[in-house]
Amino acid sequence: MRVIAGTAKSLPLRTPPGQETRPTTDRIKETLFNILQPYLAGSIFIDLFSGSGGIGIEALSRGASRAYFIENAPQAIACIQQNLVFTKFTDRAIVMRQEVCAGLAGIREKKADLIFMDPPYDQGHEKRVLEFLRSAEYVTDRTLVIVEASLQTDFSYLPSLGWECIREKKYKTNKHVFIQRG
Repeated sequence: MRVIAGTAKSLPLRTPPGQETRPTTDRIKETLFNILQPYLAGSIFIDLFSGSGGIGIEALSRGASRAYFIENAPQAIACIQQNLVFTKFTDRAIVMRQEVCAGLAGIREKKADLIFMDPPYDQGHEKRVLEFLRSAEYVTDRTLVIVEASLQTDFSYLPSLGWECIREKKYKTNKHVFIQRG
């Protein structure tokens, strides 16, 4: 796994040992960031269920002004911190070792531009986080939430929570769902 583009282009990233995390492949990450590129310059980026931190680091490399990394697993937190030191992004990163909703409650930004989440598949975490985010003060009508999920994950509940799916990008085994306030 590596940084695809930007100021840290081609730098290799560590991943936590074991099967606890599923790092997004370089190919899928490149497709995702080709879609997100217009939104990145100067943005506030939040990376939930961060794993190795590869998504948030890619955002920083491509111009995000600050990135939050919210992760609960100690080995993943250590990995994120090592990757931030190696890529020289520690000054623009906030790493929070917390359960995701507890971490989100601690963010004190006026607005968040991009919120990415890659929770364990098919466990309902997406809905719980979206329920929390609908009342977060930093989520505006322009905030873009991106969820990486299994192909089977059903998002038909979005309108009932005040969200709208504005785009869906399917891959062989998973998908990215792009969501904004409805």
